[in-house]
Amino acid sequence: MENLSVLFCGQGSQAPGMGKELCDNFASAREIFECGSDILGFDLQKTCFEGDEAVLAPTAVAQPAIFAVSLAGYRVLERELGLAPFCVGGHSLGEYGALSAAGVWSMEDGFRVIKARAAAMERAAQSAGGVMFAIIGLDESTVEQVCEETEGYVLPVNYNSPIQTVIAGENGPVEAAVQKFQELGAKAVKLGVTSAFHTKLMQSAADEFCEAVRGIPYNRPALPFYSNRDGECMEDFGDLYGYLHAHMLSPVLFTRELMAMQRDGAALFVEVGPGKVVSGLVKRTLNGTKPISLENLSGVEKLKALLN
Repeated sequence: MENLSVLFCGQGSQAPGMGKELCDNFASAREIFECGSDILGFDLQKTCFEGDEAVLAPTAVAQPAIFAVSLAGYRVLERELGLAPFCVGGHSLGEYGALSAAGVWSMEDGFRVIKARAAAMERAAQSAGGVMFAIIGLDESTVEQVCEETEGYVLPVNYNSPIQTVIAGENGPVEAAVQKFQELGAKAVKLGVTSAFHTKLMQSAADEFCEAVRGIPYNRPALPFYSNRDGECMEDFGDLYGYLHAHMLSPVLFTRELMAMQRDGAALFVEVGPGKVVSGLVKRTLNGTKPISLENLSGVEKLKALLN
């Protein structure tokens, strides 16, 4: 397990009942939810376990809920299974879980940070508009070219796998680009988010977020942390909140990040959090990998079997 890489999922992975099996079976997972509920001001267990898709959809709920479920999975991996990761990383929102797991913030401060981010993005989305689509079946250079040739504000924002890139921007230009992609034979899937994340439409959110968290202390991570912004292991933590400000406005270079992890020695990839979106991206990007999703007891048992 010395080559274990733990990956944290992003927004859109939320689902009713998420985290329940882990909380029902592990006190270490319940601790995460209890702490989060105190900081957030609402019952995380009730929201995650009993809330339907509509309850979980708003950014102000989805982000801290996914953060909690992801950290609960990480706690089980670390405390119940006794595993120490080789490195950590996350997809978009998942970077906050990865940073928390690596000891950048206390548990309480981690929830304070994610609460501020989610609230700022929720407010910005209400006024900024925008839309996001996953383009499936074309390479990234083709996606980039079509966006460049489309009039108006539309650009690639999530480089998810060699054949999946998410585009975002203003509604009209994005819809025009989507039509061109479909003419090229690609599949276009509209994402269930409320604005164009990782674009300039999130400028007010990034500014508000950084102002809100400026006084929250942080540490250098105790584990190698791989960044969405350049796809490499991050070394400079002199201005973490400046980095996170830019991260909110910058493309997610997840394909490059996965390749860098593998190049540097990561062999087993474990996804923590609800769903298996990131595990699917790992499979499509790194040939021969068999990632494990630690979202429930089935994932725990798979990891236990590898330990024996």
